Order: sequence, then structure tokens, then C-alpha cells
Amino acid sequence: MNGVINVLKPSGMTSFDVVGYLRSVLKIKKIGHTGTLDPAAVGVLPICIGKATKAIEYLIDKNKVYRTEMILGVSTDTQDATGNVIKRSVVNVSCEDIEKALESFIGKYDQIPPMYSAVKVNGKKLYQLARKGISVERQSRQVEVFFIDVLHIKGNTVIFDVGCSKGTYIRTLCSDVGDILGCGGHMSFLLRKESGVFGLDTALTLEEIDMLASKGCLHEKIIPIEELFKDYNKITLNKLDTKRFMNGVKIVIDSKYIGICQSLKVYGDDGAFIALGETYENKDNDVVLKLKKFFS
Repeated sequence: MNGVINVLKPSGMTSFDVVGYLRSVLKIKKIGHTGTLDPAAVGVLPICIGKATKAIEYLIDKNKVYRTEMILGVSTDTQDATGNVIKRSVVNVSCEDIEKALESFIGKYDQIPPMYSAVKVNGKKLYQLARKGISVERQSRQVEVFFIDVLHIKGNTVIFDVGCSKGTYIRTLCSDVGDILGCGGHMSFLLRKESGVFGLDTALTLEEIDMLASKGCLHEKIIPIEELFKDYNKITLNKLDTKRFMNGVKIVIDSKYIGICQSLKVYGDDGAFIALGETYENKDNDVVLKLKKFFS
């Protein structure tokens, strides 16, 4: 089996727990996830198996869409509902105030990673230090929020959808919004709706995966590797060029339809997806295809 399984991660499991469970069910060693979800969070968790594990680096960089519930007036040490309450405040803000505060984060902004995170400082994961009661200075990282859609506001509870770049901590966003409003806040629920091309509509529960595997038909739900690069143009090589390309030879291609500095899906003469390639111009002004990553 080679491809991606779009898993609907349940609450209470780490992303690594899901990988371990599937490794046991599928009896396959080469398996990995494409972006950590906190144990309490649920939603889309694409899992790469077999040769698709080579594509993890491309999937981790994809944008995400979340639905979250934010509680204002209560701050926790983890910035979510799993932590200890460190401050309670009166919430005296209007719906308009809340919407404006959320909208102020749309665009690029410098976000400081929470202490309870897997970010490393001097070789130590922050959550390991936090569990020992140690707090260290963290460097901010630029993230980008593409949109925020407020769905519901009632009292101190706010539900909204947010689209963002990789590495964005939604619980930190909730905490930052609370700080802007002057009352503090934390994330009480998180659902990942989309991760790159993967959405809730194609996500499978662990129970469904187990059932399909036992019936021998899970392969029908495995997303082929080339689907991960559906926005890329493709090129199909002839038999001779396929052999040469597979041996690391750079191939001069017809530049009539393909420009330089372009990433392409490369297919062999038998029609099978074999690699990602990249084009460049050589000294003779030919457009040349070189290997970027093999998947065969």
C-alpha cells in the first residue's frame, strides 16, 4: 500500500498514537503523519503510508482550516482547556469588539509559541520545560491568518472558523485575542476541517479503517501519491527517457508548453507516476528536466 489515508483523529489520542494504531492494524512499518494535532483536538490528520512517506515534507507545509471555540475571561497555562486556570476576568466587551479583535489578526503577524508546545529551545522541547515549571523566552515566528469567520457569539463563548499557514497555534491566537480585549481567553475546542487538499468529507474514523482493512478493501480509500500534487503540471516520458531519468540523467524536453523553474509530475512510459521533477535552462538555452524526488 502506497498513498495517503485521511484520518479523522479522535480526541484523547496524540498524532503519534494514531500512527502507532495504524501501524498495528495495517502491518506496515513505513508510516507517518503530516502535521501534529494536540491530543484534545479532533479532525483531519493525513497519514502517509509506504512510498508516500517521501511526500510528508510537502504536506506539512500546506495551509490549514480550523473551527474553534474560544472562552473569554479565563486564561490557562496551556492556552487551552487542558491547562490550569491562571486568571479569571470580567468580560465586558460587545460582539462588535470581539469581531474587530479577531479581524485584527487577519494577515501576517508575529506569534510567540506557547510553553506547552513541541518547539525546541536549546535542544529542549518547550513542553518538557513547562512540565518542570520552567518558563523560557521564546522567539516569535511569523504566521499568516488568511480569514476568520465568526459563527456564533453568546456570552463569553465565541465560535469561529480560521484559515491559516502552517505552524499557527490556534490556542495562542485565542489567548492573543483575549489579551487584545483585556479579559484574557483560551481555546476550549479545536476541529481541523482541512489540511491542504484533505477535508472532513473524505476523512475516515479509526473504526472505519479497521473495518475496511479487515475486509481487504482499504486500498479503495487510499489516496494515490500523485493526487497530492494535483495542481502540478505533468509530463510523460518515452521509454528511453524514462530509463535515463530513472538513472539520474537530466532530460532535455520540449519547451513549447513547459517553462523553466517549474515543478512537474513525472510519469513513465507505462503511465505510472514516478517522481517530481523540476525544469531549468542550460547553457544551450534548452529546457532541462531534473529529478526533485523519486516516488517509484
